[in-house]
Amino acid sequence: MNEIVLSGKKNGMLVLLLTIVLYIVCTVGTVFFMSFGFVFPGIICIIYLCLGWIVLPGLKILKPQEALVLTLFGKYIGTLKGEGFYFVNPFCTAVNPAAKTKLNQSGDVNGSNTKSILVAAAGTQAVSTEVVNKKVSLKIMTLNNNRQKINDCLGNPVEIGIAVMWRVVDTAAAVFNVDNYKEYLSLQCDSALRNIVRLYPYDVAPNVDTTGDGIADEGSLRGSSEVVAGRIRDEIQAKVQEAGLEIIEARITYLAYASEIAAVMLQRQQASAIIDARKMIVDGAVGMVEMALERLEEGGMVALDDERKAAMVSNLLVVLCGNHDAQPVVNSGSLY
Repeated sequence: MNEIVLSGKKNGMLVLLLTIVLYIVCTVGTVFFMSFGFVFPGIICIIYLCLGWIVLPGLKILKPQEALVLTLFGKYIGTLKGEGFYFVNPFCTAVNPAAKTKLNQSGDVNGSNTKSILVAAAGTQAVSTEVVNKKVSLKIMTLNNNRQKINDCLGNPVEIGIAVMWRVVDTAAAVFNVDNYKEYLSLQCDSALRNIVRLYPYDVAPNVDTTGDGIADEGSLRGSSEVVAGRIRDEIQAKVQEAGLEIIEARITYLAYASEIAAVMLQRQQASAIIDARKMIVDGAVGMVEMALERLEEGGMVALDDERKAAMVSNLLVVLCGNHDAQPVVNSGSLY
């Protein structure tokens, strides 16, 4: 369904003033005509006083970035957009099936779409009723869905959460093409998140193709968060296009291994870090030993045979690669 924007309807103030003036005139006219015996004009004034309020439901006030989808006896007639004081057919009905929906998102968590009114009758207990605001917000909103537990491409369960920035761009499609566009968006976010996350490992893994081109790459949830978020955004946009929604941005807000494997994966990361550190220490120690032997040979300070060189290399590596400070033993006797 295509959106129809109603224009030329900002006559609310004029209609309101005209209604007030007519009420004043009819009130004065009723008293005057009945006082002088003009029954027919007096009856007309009384009828207007009884029915003149019918035009008041046609007065609509919109604030910036708000819209009102209107139907007349079930037929979509158009959408009011932009701030102003409007007057439309008083028999028009505003439609917004998502007005009562409250998700974990901006604009809904504080219940701003409804107002509570206490209605009390004589001798009865006060009853709270809700006046539902049928206006469609055109502002940029943030949806923060609950965290999901999803298996990555290696089968490891991870917990991940996303925040999606979105807005309504086609009010007719949002209201009429889907039953509830807020719930529809939430479900599509969960589905898109699951579809994309299962393509990536949590951390960089060998022989994993995350792009689908048949070539292994270094993509991962932890190291390629921007790329993953972009693919999630595109996936959601493709699903909600028919609902008249625009996905502006998607961001990963939480990422961690599931609790049942978190401790094991932490040990794995620690072991990997220790191995990398040891490799760096050994590489540095070998370089220092080579440099020491070269300096001794160049300066001619001492001539060492192969056996003494091997002993020196062994001692230097033990000192340089050890976890604790070395405790040297001084030999005060002969070198041989």
